[in-house]
Amino acid sequence: MLEDRKMMMRLFPELFAAQRIAPIDHYPNLLLDTLKSSSPLDNPSVVVLTPGRFNSAFFEHAFLAREMGVELVEGADLFVRDDRVFMRTTDGPQAVDVIYRRLDDAFLDPLAFNPDSMLGVPGLLAAYRCGNVVLANAIGTGVADDKSVYPFVTEMIRFYLDEEPILKNVPTFQCRKPDELSHVLANLPDLVVKETQGSGGYGMLVGPASTAAEIEAFRARIKAKPHAYIAQPTLCLSTCPTFVENGIAPRHIDLRPFVLSGKETRVVPGGLTRVALREGSLVVNSSQGGGTKDTWVVED
Repeated sequence: MLEDRKMMMRLFPELFAAQRIAPIDHYPNLLLDTLKSSSPLDNPSVVVLTPGRFNSAFFEHAFLAREMGVELVEGADLFVRDDRVFMRTTDGPQAVDVIYRRLDDAFLDPLAFNPDSMLGVPGLLAAYRCGNVVLANAIGTGVADDKSVYPFVTEMIRFYLDEEPILKNVPTFQCRKPDELSHVLANLPDLVVKETQGSGGYGMLVGPASTAAEIEAFRARIKAKPHAYIAQPTLCLSTCPTFVENGIAPRHIDLRPFVLSGKETRVVPGGLTRVALREGSLVVNSSQGGGTKDTWVVED
């Protein structure tokens, strides 16, 4: 999001001069404020925990740490003593109060989760349980990224907020339910099927864009593990003019907003518009050849 805006302002400054486009360059400051507000301390020490330079998102981790003015650390840079987390520095151990983690749950603490993990911090969970360190996002929040949760979103809104959803949910079939599984198997050529714990555009079938052989191969995978899949109708995503090899052409897009949830909830006036660069493709993930666009929110 930030890089797209910086590039657009450099290439097309006249567009920004003629429009009242809401700024987004304060996002790192908002993120830092949100992280600090999650701690009961007045001026907590914040770090960004990264898996390391071989991670595909390492540039993002380093960029955010630099923009927030905090330390970028790996698991080996931290240690736990007396249920407190410390960072190794040239001036000796420094207490760490808030960790913005870019590391999956399973790798956070080899004493509590995956014992083979070399990326985490031994004893981190004990310090977390004692309330001596804040983890953002909290352990377990990844469950919200499980696609089998999706069908329950409308009921969650009614239950937790006592409100009616403003946006309609996409009809979602849970293959773990026998009647819905039968519907999915009978209509595979017309559906999009996704792994419940999949990400990055992997492990999915776009029925209308698949061959008969691909559909039959996926049918066997669903039958073998029906609980691992959900299915949805194929949506007609919006399109946006996009510069491609042959000139300007429509390409399918979706929008990823950035929401900071702490003592207050703030939505960044921008976002990441993801683009399916291949003609006719509905898969916008960067790992599947997708691109991104700068996203404008125009002020009054």
